[in-house]
Formats: sequence, C-alpha cells, structure tokens
Amino acid sequence: MAGNITFTMIKPEAMRKGAAGAILKMIQEAGFEIIALKMKQMSTKDAEEFYAVHKDRPFFDGLISFMTSGPIIAAVLKKENAVEDYRKLLGTTNPETADEGTIRKAFATNVTMNAAHGSDSDDNAAIETAFHFDKNEIIE
Repeated sequence: MAGNITFTMIKPEAMRKGAAGAILKMIQEAGFEIIALKMKQMSTKDAEEFYAVHKDRPFFDGLISFMTSGPIIAAVLKKENAVEDYRKLLGTTNPETADEGTIRKAFATNVTMNAAHGSDSDDNAAIETAFHFDKNEIIE
C-alpha cells in the first residue's frame, strides 16, 4: 500500500469559503480515488497531537487556534505515487508562490490559511490516515 495512498485535510478557512466541493472535484479530476472521507471538528487536544512536530515553533498556537476554528474534511486518497502527485496538486504552502492550477493557488488565503494539508511522505500518510480513520472506514 505504501506509495499508493496519501492523507489530505481541507482546512477550516476553505470550509468557511465553501470551497470543499471544488477542492474534492480537483482531487478526483487529477485521478485520485477518495477511499475515506469525513467531516469533523478537531479538538484542541487532537490538533496539538496532530501538529506535535511543530510544538516548539512560533506559529504553533496560531495553527492550533486556526485548526480548531471550524470543521475540516479529512480524506484518504488513492493513486499510484499518491504522496508526490498530491503534493504537486496541492502547491506550495505560500499561495502567492504556488503554481497556477494548484489547490493552494486557487483557494488559500495565506501561508497559515492554506486551504488544505497533504502528507509529506508515505510514512506520514499512514500515520495521519490512522490518526483520523479506523481501518473499517477506509474503502478500497
């Protein structure tokens, strides 16, 4: 399975903008199969755990506040070379430097409110998927 799945999360600002449907459409049009999908509200505890790698960074508190400010959509995507291909579709963290045709160029507000998250490695895709989904919630 490694190399064939990735995790994404549509963030609160994109949800408030009503962009979730358009983002999911871009994902499907890029050849990804959505094999798990749910809308949820992250608790402070969950957000702190999910972003623990950033806990000593100056932006951590703002990130946690943002990620708990509204619902998110979590999804598992399947495609050969999923992580790398999704990172290309997602675009750079800064929407000002993201390529045209990417999710972040189209829907991000700024570096923090960057529309969506995408796993950065096969290992993190597995970890992040397991964080948000039970095995029986993933349909292959």
